[in-house]
Amino acid sequence: MILIDGKKAAAELRAELKEEVAELKSKHNKVPGLTVILIGDLTPSQIYVRNKEKSANEVGLKSEVIKYADSVEEKTVLEKIQELNSDETVSGILVQLPLPKHIDKQKVIEAIDPSKDVDGFHPMNVGNLSSGYESSIPCTPLGCYLLIKKFESNLNGKKAVVVGRSNLNGKPMTQLLLKENCTVTITHSKTKDLKAECLEADIIVAAVGIPELVRGDWVKKDAIVIDVGINKTDKGIVGDVHFEEVSKNAKALTPVPGGVGPMTIACLLKNTIDCFKRSQI
Repeated sequence: MILIDGKKAAAELRAELKEEVAELKSKHNKVPGLTVILIGDLTPSQIYVRNKEKSANEVGLKSEVIKYADSVEEKTVLEKIQELNSDETVSGILVQLPLPKHIDKQKVIEAIDPSKDVDGFHPMNVGNLSSGYESSIPCTPLGCYLLIKKFESNLNGKKAVVVGRSNLNGKPMTQLLLKENCTVTITHSKTKDLKAECLEADIIVAAVGIPELVRGDWVKKDAIVIDVGINKTDKGIVGDVHFEEVSKNAKALTPVPGGVGPMTIACLLKNTIDCFKRSQI
């Protein structure tokens, strides 16, 4: 079994992006800018945002974090987004989720200019992705996709099973695999015989939020297994895949942590740079 090292792949992607930013700077005399809005003081959100800022600075992006208290009015956040939409130095806007209950998540997502939507959550980007047009792609599925492609460049005709149907990962992941001519089955916690579906798969992407759901006898020999899950348990952080069991069957497997997570942040930087490039055309 080959361990798919997300940290190494993310470091390689960041190195490529750093070169690209240097080229863009010499060509346009400016660099892409990423602005993150952070509301409240949730520890996981603060850690994510700090990592995003550090990675953005590492590749040479202009990085800014705007912080608001939990009690901030929705109107204030929406006005700030409008201001950033019209700021030419800002290539990408990201509002860190989750949001306080009094702020409408969908309203916030739809307020972001689709051309600056580095999370790929705006309905226009979702529609463009599913129609096969150019779009910002949500960072986690994009990271999964790049890890799969790094390991197996030709996915033509492969049978893929996506476990989980979220807008964040399951649905966009399905679109990316379809684009590669995979035959894709999208499954979820209500699927009748999930084990039977997984046993058919050349590629499994598990993103359902159930600790160690995918077991060793669910995975056929030579399958590629991508584990998106991050679950806190008594044993510590585990994925949606039972690592020890599945590692005996799978051809390749991502660890948790150190698999998909690092690629998610690297893909956010990639999306910011792509938004900048599209704005210069």
